[in-house]
Amino acid sequence: MGTVMDSHFLALTAIVTVGYQLFFFVITALLKFDKLTDFAGSSNFIVLAILTIVVKGSWHFRQVVLTLLVVLWGLRLGLFLLMRILQWGEDQRFDDKRDNLGKLAVFWIFQAIWVWSVSLPLTVVNASDRDLSIRAGDIIGWIMWSVGFSVEATADQQKLAFKNSPQNLRKWCNVGLWRLSRHPNYFGEMLLWWGIFVASTPVLKGAEFLVVLGPILLNLLLLFVSGIPLLEESADKKFGNAEEYRFYKATTSPLIPLPPVYTRNCRVGSKQLSSSSSLYTVEICLEIIGIEETRRR
Repeated sequence: MGTVMDSHFLALTAIVTVGYQLFFFVITALLKFDKLTDFAGSSNFIVLAILTIVVKGSWHFRQVVLTLLVVLWGLRLGLFLLMRILQWGEDQRFDDKRDNLGKLAVFWIFQAIWVWSVSLPLTVVNASDRDLSIRAGDIIGWIMWSVGFSVEATADQQKLAFKNSPQNLRKWCNVGLWRLSRHPNYFGEMLLWWGIFVASTPVLKGAEFLVVLGPILLNLLLLFVSGIPLLEESADKKFGNAEEYRFYKATTSPLIPLPPVYTRNCRVGSKQLSSSSSLYTVEICLEIIGIEETRRR
């Protein structure tokens, strides 16, 4: 079992990830400095991507492309989040954790699991000896990544520009992609990592397809744990009394960017949904059903 894990770099990447996150956890816990948290997560992906391709040393075209895609994503997101938190001053997610070592440790454990799991498709590709010609899966995966990366980066910049404008103080972001989705950046991130998985499938075989657990875990975390639920709860507290916000929430897709006409079609009977994380699946399913009904018409 140990040999199998080592041949796929599973043990190596797990050890490096735990050590990397532990280093930043100690800094955060001792200095109560949480400005490096998101950078620690994003940069960890870069470390694993470069480590696995260098250790393997085969430099197959597919390995190089996927490694570059992950490094590009990690650099863009890591620097963006670092600059943003330095500008904002503090991360409100840690307001109840800075003086609670247990809660802080749980957060960092989840971050380590997230990094290691979501990196699995690239880890296994970089560990593989199979150098197959470019297949349809590669092209489809690269396109998915490109679209997802563009959506995430555009949404991040649009929201940052919106929040930096004094005239938008105490307003929710509803410009650009945010008119079509309440969380377009998360949609982009999910799509690009599914693209990495799809682009890895040409070289996967047997149990290696279990790396699909990486993008699945990412979806679960963003939909039900640390992503959408926390942001929706925060927005509801800030703007819940505003009629315009309630209309925006009732007529805007929770995740997939969709024109309002599609969103309204799938909102029938869903306006009473609360912001409980367990109901996001219902919203998204209604969204998909609404699209299909509109197409039939």
